[in-house]
Amino acid sequence: AYWINAYNALTVDLIIRNYPVKSIKDIKNPWKQRLWNFGKNNYNLDEIEHQILRNMDEPRIHFAIVCASHSCPKLQNEAFTAEKLDMQLTKATKEFLADKNRNEISENSIMISKIFDWFSKDFTKNGSLIDFLNLYTEVNISPNAKKRYKDYNWALND
Repeated sequence: AYWINAYNALTVDLIIRNYPVKSIKDIKNPWKQRLWNFGKNNYNLDEIEHQILRNMDEPRIHFAIVCASHSCPKLQNEAFTAEKLDMQLTKATKEFLADKNRNEISENSIMISKIFDWFSKDFTKNGSLIDFLNLYTEVNISPNAKKRYKDYNWALND
């Protein structure tokens, strides 16, 4: 919970430091900047995501962390807490999958976020991507469903 909250707060801080900006990608090396100190260590967004959060083997973190763009998951309206983390991750995952602007899911066809392509290994450690999706969607997706990925909109979601 701590590192999810840190990632989200640092993303918002990065945007504020560079505002007005049309996209986080308009900022030079946005995920590599060392602007934040955590005790004796400085971390960048890339390190928090790939060396800390992804190493926890919890694919739902992808729907809890935000990149300040239209296609990324929405910033939740509460901080993540250790006591409620499992419920909060499930809620964020279900909300993201149900958002028709980010994913279109039916029994025989899925047009899903590029997040599922970029981080495919994270979603297939305990089965197929369809197995993962079926845990968090209202629709029972066929194992043979046609799969496509949506274009990612990096425009700032201000």
